[in-house]
Amino acid sequence: MTPEEFARLAPIHPESLNDYRTWERLLRKWNKSINLVAPSTLGDFWNRHALDSAQILPFIQTEADTIVDFGSGGGFPAMAIAFEAKQTRSGQTVHLIESVGKKANFLKTVSRETQVNALIHAERIEDIEPLEADIITCRAFAPMERLLPLAFRHLKPSGKLVLLKGETISDELDAVGDWSFSFEKHPSQSTEGGVIVVVDNLQRS
Repeated sequence: MTPEEFARLAPIHPESLNDYRTWERLLRKWNKSINLVAPSTLGDFWNRHALDSAQILPFIQTEADTIVDFGSGGGFPAMAIAFEAKQTRSGQTVHLIESVGKKANFLKTVSRETQVNALIHAERIEDIEPLEADIITCRAFAPMERLLPLAFRHLKPSGKLVLLKGETISDELDAVGDWSFSFEKHPSQSTEGGVIVVVDNLQRS
């Protein structure tokens, strides 16, 4: 997939493409020294990483002020949200939580060079004061059984989760234990067998 093909398929503001190009350039540079993504996926950046991230944008309400991304790593999908917020001037703040210091430094560099409204937390999720998120996102972070207690602590009562998940999602949902919630599943545009899971009304049973 080329950048131009990505721009036609993805639900992005046209002027965001330059920020995605900056993201790709920095990812290729930094990935030589730190493991942000599997090297084999760099050649498919525009589908595997850019489109995979941007496809969640329709599930991010413009009135959501605080977005929190768990285990941000290379910035997927949080940077896509920050790029869009920059262009639409929505005023959203995107919090990227990444406990590995070198990866957090990468995220700070992307944020600085693209001039987005992003806050990088180089800490463990458990150690951060509750962020009162309207939306929590993550990609390949943790099974639902581990994710839900962490999310509950940082989520507003009216908030929701927008998660990029794989083929094991049905098993994960069966194993969540003492939690109740409603959810929707939507097929991934970028990954065969992948899904976008939107979770609402998260409560302890």
